Amino acid sequence: MNAQSRLEVMQHLEPFVDESMKTLLRPIGELWQPTDFLPDFASESGHDDFTALQEEAKALPDDIISVLVGDTVTEEALPTYANWLACLEGVSEAGAASQSPWAVWNRAWCAEENRHGDVLSRYLMMSGRVNMREVDVVINNLIYDGMDIQTGRDPYRFFTYTSFQELATNRSHRNLGNMAKAAGASSLHKMSGVIAGDEGWHARAYRAFVEKFLEIDTDEAVIAIGDLFKKQIKMPAMNLREGDAERGSAFKVFEALAQRIEVYTALDYLEILEYLVDFWKIADLKGLGSEAQKAQAFICKLPARYRKLLTRNRIPTAEELPPTFRWLAPAPAA
Repeated sequence: MNAQSRLEVMQHLEPFVDESMKTLLRPIGELWQPTDFLPDFASESGHDDFTALQEEAKALPDDIISVLVGDTVTEEALPTYANWLACLEGVSEAGAASQSPWAVWNRAWCAEENRHGDVLSRYLMMSGRVNMREVDVVINNLIYDGMDIQTGRDPYRFFTYTSFQELATNRSHRNLGNMAKAAGASSLHKMSGVIAGDEGWHARAYRAFVEKFLEIDTDEAVIAIGDLFKKQIKMPAMNLREGDAERGSAFKVFEALAQRIEVYTALDYLEILEYLVDFWKIADLKGLGSEAQKAQAFICKLPARYRKLLTRNRIPTAEELPPTFRWLAPAPAA
């Protein structure tokens, strides 16, 4: 089925997606919910649980709080991600309320992802460590500004992107959770762990989709993967900004901070890239056309190239980073 249009391939895979959802998605009744990890003010212990949450949050360093805000804002930009997926060739044709397997997947994935921003945002609000109005403005800005991850309407490029990005957020949340545990913040540690678990579960699905693209439309899929990797994987919060500041200005600081405290680093990027290239067995693909062969060679050489660049990667010190984020400032008096 080489040289098939993306639409034909997506339609061909609908039975696979329909069947896969039985194992790639879990029944809603079995899913964790934000309220499972936060004080229940309708219960007798609600106030005490709230006090305990604030006490544990006091022990968290400002750097961890700032990265947590960045992670939360990234999760809260879910409307943008839902729009990306809904616009893909093979998904957009079905309509938002369709029972098409791809449309159902989009809604189900969004429903699971929606819990991440909810639980983290509520934790931050209860923690007393941030000015939530400033955080809300940052979320508003990020959704308003949108972002271009350079995948267009192409499902091959988009699902390659999500395969990578779900693994990146898995690492980021897990690493932050381990730091929270070391600081004695057990609630945040548990939340981060279940979020990381979801991200890993979703990555499994997206890897499987790309695996099918490579099986059915090998040349086009390899070319798409190579093109996306050449452009590099753009982080979804790349336009992060505070107030009326320049787009991306806060993201540059957030990115440097996350790397300095080792929540998400250039080495993580490299290891995810290596993992996916190996998982999809890119080097083993045979019978490719000339353009696909060039893309294959580029993809297979890329990890070694990035490993060399790592030796030149200099992480900013705390003193070199710009002043603190607005969201760490105390809330204004009423």
